[in-house]
Amino acid sequence: MVAAAVTRRRVLLGAATGALLLAVAVVGSRAMDDEGPVPAGTTASPAHPRTVAPGSFTGPARNPAGRRTVRLLAAGDVLVHPEVTAQARRDATRSGKPGGLDFAPMFTGVAPAVGGADLALCHLETPLADPAGPFSGYPSFNAPPQVLDGVRSAGFDGCSTASNHTLDQGADGVSRTVRALDAAGLGHTGSARSAAEAATARIYRVGDVRVAHLAYSLNFNGLSRPPGQEWLANLIDPPEILAAAHRARAAGADIVVLSLHWGTEYQHLPDADQQAWARQLISSPDVDLILGHHAHAVQPFQRFGDKWVVFGMGNELARHAEPVDDNREGVMARATFTETAPGRWTVTRMEALPTWTDLAPDLRLVDLTAALADHATPAGVRGDYRAAYERVLGYVRALGAGQAVAPEGAPPSTRSR
Repeated sequence: MVAAAVTRRRVLLGAATGALLLAVAVVGSRAMDDEGPVPAGTTASPAHPRTVAPGSFTGPARNPAGRRTVRLLAAGDVLVHPEVTAQARRDATRSGKPGGLDFAPMFTGVAPAVGGADLALCHLETPLADPAGPFSGYPSFNAPPQVLDGVRSAGFDGCSTASNHTLDQGADGVSRTVRALDAAGLGHTGSARSAAEAATARIYRVGDVRVAHLAYSLNFNGLSRPPGQEWLANLIDPPEILAAAHRARAAGADIVVLSLHWGTEYQHLPDADQQAWARQLISSPDVDLILGHHAHAVQPFQRFGDKWVVFGMGNELARHAEPVDDNREGVMARATFTETAPGRWTVTRMEALPTWTDLAPDLRLVDLTAALADHATPAGVRGDYRAAYERVLGYVRALGAGQAVAPEGAPPSTRSR
């Protein structure tokens, strides 16, 4: 799947509020699919405004009850370690472009799920370098901007950029990253080149539905924003977040999604700060969904009233120096928003799409649901895939989300649990 082939009903509204419609993979104890399945095969306009003729996009889909729905998908950390770049070099050589970088093959396995959403956002954890480098990994990342070609090829529409690594390359790194996202036609939120850019809400439009995205990080690994330039990167501050969410709502957002880079690394349960911030922020009428990053391990999805918090989606694409199950596992969250009353949008279906990173013979993202449903998946890896699938769903359910409903095509042994 190439980006040009993605024809969903989504349009990026310039510098309007960037909605992180992160689709979350778990259904609560009572059937969250209250309004029935989302109709398949709905038409859509191209992903980005420069390719969309005025008036060419359609409205949201409608479920069997006649209510409008918007399907959002979100993924975990895109963390460009040196081995990820090395794989991109090998793939470029295979495709007849020696000396280049081709990140698209690594994302191919998740492209159908990403492309099937109305709006899909990733989390770009690392700042980006110039195309020719120099590139670097941990502890001070400077990643190839060519990774965005892979992000686009998978069908993502934009990324959150607030992370503990946002300031690794200082203000220049922030500017390069934002410029590269703009050049790739991808939306972004969480870091900015100016106070005006930071203050302008990012909004994605799905037909006539506007989805706002906000993004903040718990720290910058000991680095500080220059005095008077706090707008470079967003730091978690609940009153500030709530004020920004209210401004986004006032700017016309129908749905406001908040991305938070938080938690304790390599822990599967949320820490005290996550729990306190989650309760405070999700209780606001201006915040509809919270999606978490940073831990490099999958964390639970938890329901708060009729809202959801996804504490952590683990890694989307990464290759740690010491790869273990935890940092090879991830989950893509898919949330179906339904207009339950005029102007009121509620998550009526939550799904967890477990992922896994193959390390050999090539570094590749695996959509575990699809792989387990595919009879062509080799018997030699099927057992490992099923074990990873079960572990991920176990982490997702750890805070009593109820019997998680796996996505369509899920392995029979887990679908009814």
